[in-house]
Amino acid sequence: MKIITSKNLFLVLCSFCLIFLHETKIEAMELQLNTFHSYLRQGIDKAFNLETADAYACIKKAVDLEPENPTGYAFLAVLHWFSSEMSFDIKDRDTNQEAMLSYVKESLAKGEKRIKNNPQDNQAYFAMALAKIVKIQWAIHQKHYFVLAQETSNIWDYLEKAKGGNGNQNYDTYFLMGLFHYHLKHVSGIIRFLSSALIIPGSHQKGLQELELAAKKGSLLKDLAQAELSSDYLNFEKQPAKALPFARELNKKFPNNYNFLFALSSILADLHRFEEASGIAKQIEKNIQVCVPPFVPQLQTRYNQLMGRILFNQEEYDRSVEYFQNALKDTSFYNARVRVWAFVRLGMIHDVRKQRIQAQEYYSKALEVEGGEGAARIEAKKYLISPYIPAQVKS
Repeated sequence: MKIITSKNLFLVLCSFCLIFLHETKIEAMELQLNTFHSYLRQGIDKAFNLETADAYACIKKAVDLEPENPTGYAFLAVLHWFSSEMSFDIKDRDTNQEAMLSYVKESLAKGEKRIKNNPQDNQAYFAMALAKIVKIQWAIHQKHYFVLAQETSNIWDYLEKAKGGNGNQNYDTYFLMGLFHYHLKHVSGIIRFLSSALIIPGSHQKGLQELELAAKKGSLLKDLAQAELSSDYLNFEKQPAKALPFARELNKKFPNNYNFLFALSSILADLHRFEEASGIAKQIEKNIQVCVPPFVPQLQTRYNQLMGRILFNQEEYDRSVEYFQNALKDTSFYNARVRVWAFVRLGMIHDVRKQRIQAQEYYSKALEVEGGEGAARIEAKKYLISPYIPAQVKS
């Protein structure tokens, strides 16, 4: 029989103490990671609900908690990109873009440092990929093709490594991959050439599948994937019925975000559910008139375009034209895409009326609008070649 001496007892107690301290350290790290993730999640939710100041505060808390984690900086870059896209002031837009590029740089630097220590760090690769995509979007809008080539050179490798595996799969990565696969065919020639040469061939259907996966199983980018699918099904796929569930869910979850209200009304209009679409449009108009935050007078032009769309789908073309013409009166930079849609819809009306020359003139004007990239410009190119023919709505 072995006698337990004071020395043996001391060693046993030390062993238990070390085990306890190790487990406590692991639990503390897990708690910190969960808190970090929670701050990011809160920040994203605030951003989607247009509570921008609170969104910044939440994400900065995450950065303060883990200053060496590149993910926080990547999401700060995303937030500044969103702010620049929604800005009604050029100076404010430029300030946000400067901050965005600064956080992109910081995220990439922190990420490189992390993967040097751990080449299997899929979260670091995810953060770097997210930061690079923000910069790629900026480069496309600014037509900085050299920057675009630089940033796309290794991004697909980052995305593949970011996916993870063995029970640690990052489904948010599929949102980023889906964007590339789905939209590669929608970008202009030189951008498509650079992207396909340096990234991957575009795969329309695969992109949708990846976006659907991110929308179902994603974490931080789940809502963004749903918003993307809502837009893609409405504007590119011409399947408003598939867009509707996403738009309803987003509007319900983020009632303060007027973007989802505009989208919901547009979807219902394309489904020929005009009473519902008009009801939402009236709500938007009222909120703009009385300036219910975050509604502002600058949204009036967007409302005009929405009403024009509703009336267009009702085949009330004369009234529709009035709204589109009013939308064209505002030449502000932040309404560039609205003007493109107005030109395109006016062209479509002339095609319906068999006035092909006038229709082509409007499609050409749509393509001339600076900063009007997106689905409307793609429509303009299509109908410039072949006349618009009304299709039977699919409910």
